[in-house]
Amino acid sequence: MNNSLDKLTVKGFKSIKNLTDFELTHLNVIIGGNGAGKSNLINFFRMLRALVDGNLNRYVKDNGGAGDLLFNGRKHTKKMEFETRFGSRGYRFNLSPTPNDTCSLEDEARYYENGTTGWWNLGDSEDGRSRMVDEVLKGKTQAKFSKPVYDAISSWQIYHFHDTSSTAAMRHYEIVQDNKTLRTDAANIGPFLLKLKNKQTRTYSEILNAVRMVTPFFDDFVLEPREAGAKLEVNLSWTQKGSDYPMQPYHFSDGTIRFICLATALLQPDPPSTIIIDEPELGLHPAAISILGELIEVAAQHTQVIVATQSPSLIDQFAIKDIVVVNREDGASTFKRLKEKDFSVWLENYSVGELWTKNVIAGGPVYE
Repeated sequence: MNNSLDKLTVKGFKSIKNLTDFELTHLNVIIGGNGAGKSNLINFFRMLRALVDGNLNRYVKDNGGAGDLLFNGRKHTKKMEFETRFGSRGYRFNLSPTPNDTCSLEDEARYYENGTTGWWNLGDSEDGRSRMVDEVLKGKTQAKFSKPVYDAISSWQIYHFHDTSSTAAMRHYEIVQDNKTLRTDAANIGPFLLKLKNKQTRTYSEILNAVRMVTPFFDDFVLEPREAGAKLEVNLSWTQKGSDYPMQPYHFSDGTIRFICLATALLQPDPPSTIIIDEPELGLHPAAISILGELIEVAAQHTQVIVATQSPSLIDQFAIKDIVVVNREDGASTFKRLKEKDFSVWLENYSVGELWTKNVIAGGPVYE
């Protein structure tokens, strides 16, 4: 996992006042009470992904403007500071609010640990467009230093399968060509599974087996494209055991279709450099949560996984060293990775989830 994010600094962003040189591993399970700041860490990944996609100020606008991104607002915080390290590579920048409530990109720099190279300053960008990204997209000579970081960040997927309503895209048809990567909301789950069925039969079988463990009556998907004008499209039709009648996506319960999306994301054969999922346990049966934990462990053997959760049942599936606890102190989010030696006596009689429920692992509401 050479492209994984090893170390992270975030200052002045939302509820994160000062997170410095925080180390991330192959598996990171973020826990904490409501409002502690878990989702704000996830939002950092969304923001940086938007930056490399050239959509930074679209992200800023959609999140209430620059003033709403600054820790405690403009009067308290003048700028946001970020630094990422990917092994011997790195990328850092500052974001400052502009009078029209967008962000300018300042002090942008890339890092390459090779002799005396170190940090290389790229300058400022008033319109929020990255000079590092510009190097890569225009094929400049210096792109060889920037491209590994660009490739890592641009592959990140922040999956969000919360919307499983009747109007959710995952329950409808999509053109078969939309199958390169699984979209963040699984809008192209049908085409993506069709590609796996035709070209990655082993992975497809693993996904089927996972779904059958959660939904015993489920037999297989019916991924038969239909004509839609000049295009072909496919949806997530399926069959039950003992019947060849094709069921439709709207026959799936919310929990079942959400689990299908999760299993597909976690078992995909060519995963992104980092998979980020916020509260994947929503709507799942306790037995499904146990299997979900196993899938997360499997995925973390092949790529970096970051999961934010409030489920003691899901936390039970992981080791203490995988847990990062988020708390609020003086109005700011703090992040602490747990150490097994600090809980060895407790773990003789209690599970990790039980320790969190009992507040031995401090991660509940904090009244300031």
